[in-house]
Amino acid sequence: MFEETFAAELAKRIGSTVEVTTDNNLIEGLLSTVTPDLVLVIEVNSGYGGNVKMNVAVNAINFIRFPVAA
Repeated sequence: MFEETFAAELAKRIGSTVEVTTDNNLIEGLLSTVTPDLVLVIEVNSGYGGNVKMNVAVNAINFIRFPVAA
């Protein structure tokens, strides 16, 4: 039940800059898509290379931060 509520709250923040932490990774980027099972974060590079798309299972997320620009 918590995962459904968590995913619903994240869906309200699509388009926000996020930092997603799992047991093994810190993923920083733009929150692109949220489903009940997966979160898609696009890591935006400032160079000419392509952007990296990272799918993260909702149940693998330890926490998410929404950094505020200073």
